[in-house]
Amino acid sequence: MSNKAPAWVEPVMRAGYGARGLVYTIVGGLALTAAIYGGQAQGTTNALADLRSQSWGVAALWVIAVGLWAYMLWRFIDAAMDLENYGDGAKGSFARGGLIVTGAIHAALGISVATTAMGGGSSGEGTQSLVARLMAVPYGQWLVGLVGLGAIGAGIYYAHKGWTEKYKEDIRVTPTTRKLDPAMKIGCIAQGIVVGIIGVMIVYAALTTNPEQAGGTGEALQQIREAPFGRFLLAGIALGLIGFAIENFVEAAYRIIPARAGDDVMSLARRAKLKAEGKLNEATS
Repeated sequence: MSNKAPAWVEPVMRAGYGARGLVYTIVGGLALTAAIYGGQAQGTTNALADLRSQSWGVAALWVIAVGLWAYMLWRFIDAAMDLENYGDGAKGSFARGGLIVTGAIHAALGISVATTAMGGGSSGEGTQSLVARLMAVPYGQWLVGLVGLGAIGAGIYYAHKGWTEKYKEDIRVTPTTRKLDPAMKIGCIAQGIVVGIIGVMIVYAALTTNPEQAGGTGEALQQIREAPFGRFLLAGIALGLIGFAIENFVEAAYRIIPARAGDDVMSLARRAKLKAEGKLNEATS
């Protein structure tokens, strides 16, 4: 377990969550537009590439890229210093390993956004290209399958996090967080559905040894669009992704770092527990 976290960790964390919130606002907003007006939903990279055509787009892309690198740094620091008190046991080590993986993913996404800001193009085939490269190495088909299973596991984690309201554990109680709680719950579940679909596509690509069967966020949203009543489903998922953006903005503003905040801070989870036990003093919470 870590000592009290240094003060500079907190602004890094908040910048990271804020950048993630901007990313999912754009992706969710474009998906909602596709559901309402028709057209194809876009993945993260292509959605962000659309910003470059705006007069303020390049500056916005650099802000997002730096924010995503801040999120990477926060995840790495969190894992190294155990800022959320996971511990050194098997379960804690697994959780901290997951932080490193998510940090690396956001580092890569930050590089992609920075490349777009500098004028680099995007084919929208990032996931397929990665899968193709993995398949070219020894035991590549198995590696791709493991990546897909990992993505399915991440999707289940997000959905479980939303359904069981575990996201409340490190969010401070305020009138704003209480009002936005339903959006955060729906957002985590929606993110879990999208990530889970991405995982299924990657596993299918491994089973068929065909990288073209894999896909990222855009392909996952398109699979939803092509289902029966797809435009309604896509609209629901799009609103959910906007809810996930709200969840990230709330984390940016109100997230608690356990190793820094101490045990006496009232979180949404603690408030819910006290309320269930009949011990909640509404006047002070």
